[in-house]
Amino acid sequence: MEENTTTGRRGLWGAITRWVASDEEVEAEELRDDAREAGCQPLADVEDRTTVRVRGVLQSVTLQPRLGTPALEADLFDGSGAVTLVWLGRRRIAGITCGRRLVATGRVATLDGRRVMYNPRYELLPAGME
Repeated sequence: MEENTTTGRRGLWGAITRWVASDEEVEAEELRDDAREAGCQPLADVEDRTTVRVRGVLQSVTLQPRLGTPALEADLFDGSGAVTLVWLGRRRIAGITCGRRLVATGRVATLDGRRVMYNPRYELLPAGME
């Protein structure tokens, strides 16, 4: 009896895990499709030190002071990869919040193993597109 219970739990846990993973995969695919349809480059294909236009969703927004200067950082995910958007000298920007979708344009660089874009131009997408 104990063996069946364990097997049943694994079966249920496996189904839940597949269900959650598939939701994440579906969301990533939708983000990739949205970016492609808008004429933006997938982050997975962006080369270092190139100017790009990318589109995605902000997964985190934090204030990270750099040498005594405020810097607002936001991680943008487009379904294929991520880039950290950094606005130097800013503590906050209206509309830059977790879950917000936007288009950003700027030069991508790699700093300490992560991709960054400093002071990008950005366009907040309308609330109906979120």
